[in-house]
Amino acid sequence: MANKLPQIFMGSKICIICEGDEEFEYLERLISLDVWSKKYCFQLENAEGNGNIPARYQDKFQNGSYDLVLVFCDTDKKPYEQYVDIKRKINEFHGVENAANHVVIYGNPCTMQIITLHWDDVVLGSHKKKKNAPIIFNLTGIEGYKGRADQRQKLFARITKENYQEMQERIKFLPSDDTVEGSTNFGKFIEYFSTDDSKWIQIINKALEE
Repeated sequence: MANKLPQIFMGSKICIICEGDEEFEYLERLISLDVWSKKYCFQLENAEGNGNIPARYQDKFQNGSYDLVLVFCDTDKKPYEQYVDIKRKINEFHGVENAANHVVIYGNPCTMQIITLHWDDVVLGSHKKKKNAPIIFNLTGIEGYKGRADQRQKLFARITKENYQEMQERIKFLPSDDTVEGSTNFGKFIEYFSTDDSKWIQIINKALEE
């Protein structure tokens, strides 16, 4: 019997640079649930801290192996110094004023703003785990959430296809201005990742050249 040739992936390869474990494992969970179009192959990269994001972004972009390179990070606390710095460095790298606005996926004040929407309409007022722990407990039953590996494992195991769809609806009502608490642009990217038409990738890449 003849050996079968391996199937060649004909879609678009997207690299997402994640600020840390929470972002990485959250996206990993969503990818494993198969909620997005099969036209995209996602590769996640854990930057292990927002200070490492600009260099990782430049490296992956220059690598040329991907059709698109994105960033997933927190805005963190006002005045959003590190977040603003990430955007500035991406803009400078491309030599385009608002380049970062096309490639940075954010949660204000933090990624937990997006995650909590799987269970309820929540607007977080802080990035601090101590302040958010009671909210996470009420939604998931996980006590004293501090972002430990075992707690993250329990948290992401509770994310399902069903509550993903609920989050997808709730996120539409959040503002997409990154200076507003309780905002995110993840809803826009969910729509992109869910469509079989990859024209949006070309549009973003064109915007990075202008």
